[in-house]
Amino acid sequence: MANPIIMTVDDDPQVLRAIERDLRSRYGKDYRIIRATGGQEALDAASQLRERGSAVALIVSDQRMPEVSGTEFLARAGEIHPSAKKVLLTAYADTDAAIASINEIGLDYYLMKPWDPPEQNLYPVLDDLLSDWNANVEAPYDGIRVAGTLWSSTSHNVKDFLARNSIPYQWLDIEKDDVALQMVNSATDSLATRQLPVVFFPDGSNLINPSFSELADKVGMQTQASQPFYDLIVVGGGPAGLGASVYGVSEGLRTAMIEKEAPGGQAGTSSRIENYLGFPNGVSGADLARRAATQAKRLGVEILLAQDAVGVRVEDPLKFVKLSDGSELTCRSLFVATGMEVRRLGAEGIDDFTGAGVYYGAALTEAALYRDQHVFIVGGANSAGQSAMLFSQYASQVSMLVRGDGLRASMSQYLIDQIDGTANIEVLSHTEVVRVAGDNHLRTITLKNNQSEDEQTIDAGAMFIFVGAAPHSELVKDVVQTDAAGFILTGEDVSREGDLAWTLKRAPLPLETSSPGIFAGGDVQAGAIKRVASAVGQGAIGVSFVHRYLATV
Repeated sequence: MANPIIMTVDDDPQVLRAIERDLRSRYGKDYRIIRATGGQEALDAASQLRERGSAVALIVSDQRMPEVSGTEFLARAGEIHPSAKKVLLTAYADTDAAIASINEIGLDYYLMKPWDPPEQNLYPVLDDLLSDWNANVEAPYDGIRVAGTLWSSTSHNVKDFLARNSIPYQWLDIEKDDVALQMVNSATDSLATRQLPVVFFPDGSNLINPSFSELADKVGMQTQASQPFYDLIVVGGGPAGLGASVYGVSEGLRTAMIEKEAPGGQAGTSSRIENYLGFPNGVSGADLARRAATQAKRLGVEILLAQDAVGVRVEDPLKFVKLSDGSELTCRSLFVATGMEVRRLGAEGIDDFTGAGVYYGAALTEAALYRDQHVFIVGGANSAGQSAMLFSQYASQVSMLVRGDGLRASMSQYLIDQIDGTANIEVLSHTEVVRVAGDNHLRTITLKNNQSEDEQTIDAGAMFIFVGAAPHSELVKDVVQTDAAGFILTGEDVSREGDLAWTLKRAPLPLETSSPGIFAGGDVQAGAIKRVASAVGQGAIGVSFVHRYLATV
């Protein structure tokens, strides 16, 4: 496939030559650089590129041009190439127009002129934008293909795993695509023994209903450690684990991070995080996780994916982490950021339709499949609200089912305001799901008002569940103190009495558990503030306490 295109537009020949020079210097090997001396010339070129099927990744335009302003040009160019990232070059006097353009035309960034040196003022911004574009561009047909059925839970799991790990794939529904059905029949023995999905790879090979570890090995993800011993092992790849990994390796610690599915944890499934500092347009959990994982790898963290840490033992001063494949890694310090496990909904029939119309979490891979259908969101916290906003773009109706009085007790105000302003979202308070039914997939749900006890059965396209979670602390339950609910106790909450008591003369460090040198942060920690920013902060400051511990052993 031809390299994608970066287009730059400016009516000032000197500025145009300068930006073209800098773009070619940095991106000339991977992108075609095209320039235009005015808005109309650039629009004509953009139309021709679309007719030829050429992909435009980035458009950089000056604001002040005589024929058409940069803002007007980018708005029209965005209609021709909607996936292209848009950057405006401005003078100081133009910043108000640039800021307005963020909301009016979806401007991705504005840069002040001059941008020298480009290594500091230009390339970091464009690197991020191009990375985002490459992560979200439509998958080429000669890449990985996943063939299955919409209502296959295993097909859903494979799609979700690939998507959350930013691995492009093409979905083939064998109930709608005869060629895909023939491919599956050729790959499997018979219809009676057929397992779905079948994943086809560009080299001609395939995997039938693969495990996550099989998929990870096939696509080249790192699943095995390169060395047996580390200064710091981080278990869990959510915001806290990613924060600890980045700061650990950047401060000189040999660091490995173990994640059983994909970086990002529960935050990685959020469709839009609006209140994370530094992202004025908001950021999806997947993009935030991808950026953090890329940063961690660049700094030298070994990220082991599709690996599950199942146990921890201690032989002071060493800690040993046992993996699900039977292998064991050794470290001087351990940071547990395993987060929460989604709590299952106790409605009748729920297990029969999990992955076939009933989903735990956002299931971003499924959103567009429920266009013009009635979708139900169970829960009233931020994750439920973010998903409701996402599905409102596709579904004809989104109903949020909340057991309590409403959303204000557990949801951020900015999300409440967005939901209130979205016509096709309704909030049903004092409402619980008591029963689900269907054939090969979900068809109806039965709701009960927990005040009046009245029940009603409603047709449902899909149901997405956010009903809280339990701490995922089993791997350390035999070596650290937890509270009655299973959350890990740290710092001043650690007791010197009872089972697994603290025995050293010094007090436990903040975030340190009852086992010296084992730290915990994020949602698995008792008393944690369940916000992405606080989890990242705990990971970061946790490393400073790791250093203090290591200085004593």
